[in-house]
Amino acid sequence: MELKWLEDVLSLSTTLSFSRAARERNITQSALSRRIKQLEDWLGSPLFDRSSYPIRLTEAGRTFLPRAQEILRQVQGARQELRQLHEDAAETLIFSTLNTLSLTYFPGLIRRMEESLGPLKTRFCDQRSSFDGNVALLDRGECDFLLTYAHEAVSPELDPERFVHRRLGSERAIPVSIPDGNGEPLHAFRCGDTPVRLLSYGSSTFFARRLALLFAERPTPLVTVYENPMSVGLKAMVLAGRGVAWVPESLVVEELRSGQLVPAADTSWYISAEIRLYRARQQGRLPVEQFWAAIAETSQPARPEDSTRPALVQYASTHPAPLGSDGRKPRLTAIA
Repeated sequence: MELKWLEDVLSLSTTLSFSRAARERNITQSALSRRIKQLEDWLGSPLFDRSSYPIRLTEAGRTFLPRAQEILRQVQGARQELRQLHEDAAETLIFSTLNTLSLTYFPGLIRRMEESLGPLKTRFCDQRSSFDGNVALLDRGECDFLLTYAHEAVSPELDPERFVHRRLGSERAIPVSIPDGNGEPLHAFRCGDTPVRLLSYGSSTFFARRLALLFAERPTPLVTVYENPMSVGLKAMVLAGRGVAWVPESLVVEELRSGQLVPAADTSWYISAEIRLYRARQQGRLPVEQFWAAIAETSQPARPEDSTRPALVQYASTHPAPLGSDGRKPRLTAIA
């Protein structure tokens, strides 16, 4: 059966004239008659009574007519939906990104890009909890861009012959705790043998690997009491007073300003990361190329830590670094 046969039936059922229906369908009368006969043969029943004038629908025809109308509506609807999906797909920018950046950095990035490009259509791939999982989405060609943290010692394993990146900004993750009654961190990193209650990223995320470098450089007694690959989950547990977590500053700006959270160690324990946007070197769709060009023309935004610096400076001015077991301030070397 062919769809044009159904369209022929609808036209003939309206005009009840082979000649008028043929003109409406822009075919010869003999061709229309042949196609109607082919459909009737396929159905096994005549649809029109040709013995009367004008012709009229048979009982089988009256039964089949609403079904033909519904079939055409469904097919035409599906066609329109698929065409729209194709058009949307051609215009939509697809990103793979870390959960924290999707909450803190991505909205501002798109807002800045729309100032020069106009409204954008964007979507995320299914987010992965692991750093490598998000990188793999770009490597397999399932997205246009990878928005990620990076560090010289923890960079995405992407072939530089196939992929390029641009530096968009930077971020710092700081150890935070709720304050005690005196405004000091309830859970603090101090020189000594007392284990610190650590709220951990586990082992497969960017910050997990970045922290592993820090702890390898500066061995510290730790006891892991909670694991969550998402920064927002760790922040919630810090606010519940469960321990210390390294959280991107952009996630705790208001909590630092209000005093709900305080740094759990001096700045030498802060860890840094670049914010990078990766893409394939190969020429992409027009929206991809336009977005990449706009990124190049846009000046680098302010560092996320700048927004929290006043809160941190105010805290540091009233809370000196904790003393070591010998009563002196610890001599620490920053690696970030």
